[in-house]
Amino acid sequence: MLDDPVLVDDWHPVARVEELVGGGPIGVRLLGEQVFAWRDLCVHRGTRLSLGRIVEGARLECPYHGWTYGVDGRCVLMPAHPEQTPPAKACVTVFRARAEYGVVWVTLGKGSGNLPRFELLDQPGHQVLMAGPYRVRASGPRVVENFLDVGHFPFVHEGILGDRARPEIADYDAVVNADGVLATGVKVYQPDPYATGHGSTVTYTYRVHRPLSASFIKHGEHSFGMLLSVTPHEAVDSSAWMWMAMNYEPESEMIEFQDRIFAQDRPILESQRPELLPLDLQAELHLRSDRTAIAYRRWLRQLGVRTGAS
Repeated sequence: MLDDPVLVDDWHPVARVEELVGGGPIGVRLLGEQVFAWRDLCVHRGTRLSLGRIVEGARLECPYHGWTYGVDGRCVLMPAHPEQTPPAKACVTVFRARAEYGVVWVTLGKGSGNLPRFELLDQPGHQVLMAGPYRVRASGPRVVENFLDVGHFPFVHEGILGDRARPEIADYDAVVNADGVLATGVKVYQPDPYATGHGSTVTYTYRVHRPLSASFIKHGEHSFGMLLSVTPHEAVDSSAWMWMAMNYEPESEMIEFQDRIFAQDRPILESQRPELLPLDLQAELHLRSDRTAIAYRRWLRQLGVRTGAS
């Protein structure tokens, strides 16, 4: 397991709820652990339990020797010795799980914090679409910082979210507060900010809710916002989940639109060195337009997040 108690105790998206409709187990990798709400490991001979099957609607059968586990992770049957009561140590570690926003969230710790909340997802008159998850060979904090960065729009997303002839970023405010990071008044020109084919100058409000969850609201002629939450499979192996909320009907297919945007971000993210986000502000150069990123790095350092480069 990745040695980061802050992320271990946090909630992370691992699978779409619809993937569980078939009733079979789904194995995922989270913070270096194979899990599927339990540790993905039979205590008998170390087989991945996610290769097994659900029996009687609520028990999991190991594919190797048929050892069967109840919902609390305890073995209830050893088929080779059906008359024998399984020993107390025949128990798989169980993790907490919740379903929200169409996704199953898992914590490897106590889950003492809340799931990230984004007001537009619950606001009447807004349709919500989920994009991803996008697998990327990059660290979770690098993915979040990319999401917060408007300075790359004219170059990575030219013609859509930015125009290299108009790359200027006006001054704005970014602070660390009790809820995380808040950046307001982030104003940029975008050739197609709402996927409607029309350009305009828009103003962003960015928030970082959890170490690997952030959101923005784009203020302009329409109401549009996005929540990002990153699943850290390993130190430099992540999946980005994105929920979009809008109060209008876009001209283009929004999932395809976001697929295109992330496809442009992926090679940049996978090329960055060091791979772990530097939390020492002297390690990389910063401008006034990087205020949100600076606040994010400071906040991670305050929290004691370890999956960054010191």
